[in-house]
Amino acid sequence: MKFEISDFKGRSESALQARAIARQMGSMPSDAETLQSTIPGRPRVDRLGEGKVFIIAGRCGRLANRMVLFANFAAFVEEHGYRLVNPTFQSYADLFETTRRDIYCRYPVADRRSLVDMVPGAAPLIRKARLFAHAARLAGKLNERVPVFGSRTRTVREGWVTHTSLEDPEVQARFEGANRIFVFGWAYRAPACMRRHAGKIRAYFKPIDKHNQAGGRVVEHLRRRAGLVVGVHVRHGDYRVWRKGRYFFSVERYVLWMREMERQFPGRKVSFLICSDEARNPQEFDGMDVGFGTGVPVEDIVALASCDYIFGPVSSFTQWASFYGNKPLWHVRDLNEGIDPQKFCVSFLEEIPQ
Repeated sequence: MKFEISDFKGRSESALQARAIARQMGSMPSDAETLQSTIPGRPRVDRLGEGKVFIIAGRCGRLANRMVLFANFAAFVEEHGYRLVNPTFQSYADLFETTRRDIYCRYPVADRRSLVDMVPGAAPLIRKARLFAHAARLAGKLNERVPVFGSRTRTVREGWVTHTSLEDPEVQARFEGANRIFVFGWAYRAPACMRRHAGKIRAYFKPIDKHNQAGGRVVEHLRRRAGLVVGVHVRHGDYRVWRKGRYFFSVERYVLWMREMERQFPGRKVSFLICSDEARNPQEFDGMDVGFGTGVPVEDIVALASCDYIFGPVSSFTQWASFYGNKPLWHVRDLNEGIDPQKFCVSFLEEIPQ
């Protein structure tokens, strides 16, 4: 993907610096222009510049938020045979089998590693400095002000809470005529594409063995003594203030929900996996069979995804666990809500937590 940068004279020094960074960003796939997808049946694309390429240029929170955005765009480009580059995912790239080998965090997966990835020590340094993420952000912003990359490069920006369906013809019309699109925003969703391509998206986001095994062991231990394992996400931390504490619930309230959950399965032994962003202890759940996540976010996601049911406050964290494990989820929205099996359903990452 090479950007054709037109003459850009007489601009400010800061704009010229951004242009230089954008040039560096624009040349990033040049060592891999002959790559093709490893997914069977996808038409060959000899040069990334010959097809439509989406570049996620705006960061959006932490791990789960970024996976949700990444996954929706991945499903969308899978549906249409486009390409995706996500330099904003570099902070978490080492956690996953696919992205740890690709400094550019591309979808679909390339069949060869880039030259940068093959240079010992280069990729970790670039990720630590967030070089490509900064370059994409600056290039996208620059292009928003002045079309320095030509008429076929576009910047699209949406808000954080307004749902933007990538499947909407009006939204897709904004991409027409462009072959490179810088994307800012978090609320892009493609639910139908997510359902059709869920298997490929889950495979792409497989954590590395170290984390996969650590998360799985927690639930395996609980299954030895129970017929059913329910994952409980006790999110405190930032939820004390987010939305004015709307989704902050005491441990005592979680225990009541857990007891309600037990009553839904008479005659079956129910164990609970507790995942929290704060230290918890068994005494808080007196009389209940509980286990605890490792506290490493990606491992807790794997553990929750391995449970039979999941519940917790509105959060992209449990959304992802539900989607990844294909397990029914209930998002608690109100202190006075009660357990209702009809409320549990598998998430396909459509909802905007708010």
